[in-house]
Amino acid sequence: MQPKLKSKVRCTDGEVGEVRRVIMDPLSHEISHIVVGAGAADSVERQVPMGQVQGVAEEVVTLRGTSAEYTALPAFKRDEYVTTHEVEIAHLEERIHVTPGEVLVPFPELERSVKRRTFFMNFTHAIGFLIGLPIAFPVLRYLMKPMYSPFDNQWLKIGNSGKIKQDDVGVQFKFKRKIKEAYMPEQEIDKNVWVLKATPKVLETIYQGKDMEFHDAAGKVIWTNKKDVPYIAYSGKCPHLGCGFKWRTHKALGQVFLCPCHLSIYDAAGKVLDGPAPRALDPLPIKVTAAGDITIIDMEFKAGTKAQVRIV
Repeated sequence: MQPKLKSKVRCTDGEVGEVRRVIMDPLSHEISHIVVGAGAADSVERQVPMGQVQGVAEEVVTLRGTSAEYTALPAFKRDEYVTTHEVEIAHLEERIHVTPGEVLVPFPELERSVKRRTFFMNFTHAIGFLIGLPIAFPVLRYLMKPMYSPFDNQWLKIGNSGKIKQDDVGVQFKFKRKIKEAYMPEQEIDKNVWVLKATPKVLETIYQGKDMEFHDAAGKVIWTNKKDVPYIAYSGKCPHLGCGFKWRTHKALGQVFLCPCHLSIYDAAGKVLDGPAPRALDPLPIKVTAAGDITIIDMEFKAGTKAQVRIV
């Protein structure tokens, strides 16, 4: 059992405080320390290695030593750690329960010890780049010409709705798409979207009583998702930083979309429930034939922004 935030912490001779935070080893994905503080907000928080933990019950963590040994432990230094919302830890949700509060990892040593000369070296490189930019721009524009081509709004068949067995449950559909980047040769990449058959309640949350229009770069409407059509497709990239998210069962929130990179959580309607995501999941144009064939227009949107800005 993992220590829970707010659990009481007891030594062999009495209670010393509660669990304020937990610290995770980014390599083993195990909790390495707990941060314990007393009742007062300004009390010294101490960092307790898990090796000093004798037992973990539902609401109590028991330490091996006495309260005097506890006070001899080092004080917790908050500036040496970052939250898991600020760094990408792959497969985190498989090892650490998603609970409210701070889960920390050590701040990278290289980030803490950057010297001033590194700053000036980078600054010099930036100045050199700006000086050479007028010469390099025509060459770069020629090489990157494919990037200025119009958006590809063709419909792509991704599968059949028979794969969806329950309402309001996210189902992943994988497909391949050919792309052309800058001067690189055309290549075929693997992509995915999430599709669900929505109940009227979820549809109302998504559409707010209005059909959803999609436009090209010139502002012309290319497709309209009707508010009474139950199928909804979401781009497979998290709006926070573009990671791939998953459909998971959360112990408190039920079935949700969960991004393992920074723990953004979304409900079936794409609404942000928790985490750093700046906007809801991005819906895509979708058509479903009478035979159940699903086609979409594959779109991608800029990550990390509140506004939805198409980039692909």
